Amino acid sequence: MLPSNMATSPRTKSTIVMDGKTRVLRDRIKSVKNTRRITEAMRLVAAARVRRAQDAVMRTRPLINQLQSVYRSVLDACDAEEIQLPILEVRDVKTVALVLVTGDRGLCGGYNSNAIKKATERINKLNAQNINVRLVLVGRKGEQWFSRRPTPVVASFVLGNVPQASVGAQLSNFLVAEFLSGQVDAAEIIYTRFINLITSEPSIRTLLPLSLTGIESETDEVFMMTTKDGKLILQNKTPASEKLSINADYIFEDEPAEILNSMLTLYFSATVMRCMQESVASELASRMTAMQSASNNAKKISGILSQVYNRARQATVTQEILEISAGAASVSD
Repeated sequence: MLPSNMATSPRTKSTIVMDGKTRVLRDRIKSVKNTRRITEAMRLVAAARVRRAQDAVMRTRPLINQLQSVYRSVLDACDAEEIQLPILEVRDVKTVALVLVTGDRGLCGGYNSNAIKKATERINKLNAQNINVRLVLVGRKGEQWFSRRPTPVVASFVLGNVPQASVGAQLSNFLVAEFLSGQVDAAEIIYTRFINLITSEPSIRTLLPLSLTGIESETDEVFMMTTKDGKLILQNKTPASEKLSINADYIFEDEPAEILNSMLTLYFSATVMRCMQESVASELASRMTAMQSASNNAKKISGILSQVYNRARQATVTQEILEISAGAASVSD
């Protein structure tokens, strides 16, 4: 007959309830649940921030579109021969400043990898045309990637969770200085265009000059300045959904060329700032979606592991009962 303390001893009770396999499963379930708590918290934080970022994007878009419309009207009123602004100078393109906007952190799905892939494709395309590329990076993920690549990085800027106007001004001034000094003959920016909370897409936008005839990308969104019948005209490539109607009947107190020169800096800085804001909104939306997917997967895995754990525990208990019964039967005999 078994000793009276055998069934109640801590060691025997632990052996019956938990063996090595079930202990491992229990630890895995606990780990998955903790991971789910983290991803759910990250999703909630991203959801709170993406609302503010989305509002910032929606407030910026009308300003940019209004500036484009006014710029178009001023340009139409200018005599092509009077426009001698250095920032509009169209040169033979030998070097391009390529601005890449990425995030500072990961865990946001394919946001960073898609932007980097777009930049790599653009670099290869420009190199195939014997055009040198000088990279300007905004965000740490782009720095980490291209620090191990042969393409030269001439400057880097911090993006942060909220794009700062000071950073946008520094980036704008740097690009203008590079262009006016002759270091580059053109400037483009690759950013992630915010469409909605589910969809965003990497896009290329021409920055300097307003005409890049011969090397502009087919996906370039912004209108570009070109010539027709010996006169400067604008070919608008802005999506139709973002166009604003505006009365083009203006009375100019100053010369249109002087007005054009004054508003170029504002327009350029606002365009750069908009691209940064759209990228941040796209990053937060991608992180929210990725963390939602991770939380759902963690919940599913936790359920599956719980089923396996219960079966393993039940099998362990059944085996121990059979062993005890067999031992009791042999002692009674």
